[in-house]
Amino acid sequence: MRRKFANIYRLGVKELWSLWRDPTMLFLIIFMFTFAVYSAATASPESLHRASIAIVDEDSSPLSQRIASAFYPPQFVKPVMIAPAQIDPGMDAGVYTFVLHIPSGFQRDVLAGRSAEIQLNTDATRMTQAFSGSGYIQQIVLSEVEEFRTRYRGESSLPVRLELRARFNPTLDKSWFGALSQIINHIAMLSIILTGAALIREREHGTIEHLLVMPVTPFEIMLSKVWSMGLVVLLAAFISLQLVVRGALGVPVAGSQLLFFASAALVLFATTSLGIFMATIARNMPQFGMLSVLVLLPLQMLSGGTTPRESMPEFVQNVMLVAPTTHFVQLGQAILFRGAGIDVVWPQMLAVTAIGTVFFVIALRRFRKTIASMA
Repeated sequence: MRRKFANIYRLGVKELWSLWRDPTMLFLIIFMFTFAVYSAATASPESLHRASIAIVDEDSSPLSQRIASAFYPPQFVKPVMIAPAQIDPGMDAGVYTFVLHIPSGFQRDVLAGRSAEIQLNTDATRMTQAFSGSGYIQQIVLSEVEEFRTRYRGESSLPVRLELRARFNPTLDKSWFGALSQIINHIAMLSIILTGAALIREREHGTIEHLLVMPVTPFEIMLSKVWSMGLVVLLAAFISLQLVVRGALGVPVAGSQLLFFASAALVLFATTSLGIFMATIARNMPQFGMLSVLVLLPLQMLSGGTTPRESMPEFVQNVMLVAPTTHFVQLGQAILFRGAGIDVVWPQMLAVTAIGTVFFVIALRRFRKTIASMA
């Protein structure tokens, strides 16, 4: 038994040295846990952020000035006052996403109760901002006009009032969700790629034949790849969580990091086994890359990390219960977002352990057959 553990340890160290000499994989690890996490958290295309807007004020009235002053960061940059002749050149050059044209006599028509119109020009090539921004601008303009007309700023009195309290993310900052979700997704994704690439790399370099003449078993070879690549992913995720998520982005972590990484270790046991299984099917790295696309995309999109599982068809929800990433997303979000303890997430941890055991056994059998065919 001591010899087995020694073999597993030494083979794992060999995998770490092989990874250290692979600049492509090192770059992938650094990129996914730094820039990819940061960009996913800060880039929120579904929200309006610093949209450029220009205003043509031909009325020059207190009402038009009030409307112009209602646009401010972070939704909009400071409005630029331009002349009518500058509308088309500015939008053609992509300088302005929105141009609000307030005609002469606008305030007079509003106070007189006559129909008053404002023209909003939108650059629809910026589709997401154009869609959400048009609604923002319409709401802002109507609100300012109504408050100016009634000389009152406030809410109408209703018999029922809804008090909104946001839990776990009181400022409704989307970067909190994006950053932590990327950490969860990348742990599963990168572990599959690293273990599969490690086995493919040995086959392409011919070192797998060297292992066959050594006094090691397929179980020891496979387990060495599991612990070494899993350790790399855990270390990269820990550094990313501390430096990128908590440091650069300032995102608080509600729950126990120890519990989260312990759960991640269970998930890595399953995903690394899946990576080895895929590597035994693929004959070279391009084939493994194509196979990874077919596996990673459904795991990422249907596990609940990108789209809530509740919005998916019931059949898809049931099928994805056999995926370890589905349970990892649930327990990861519960721990990091809501501060859940082991008394809450133990069913997901138990499910991940069972799935990982099945995946490891299946991958080990496939790996033994592959080794036997090469002997």
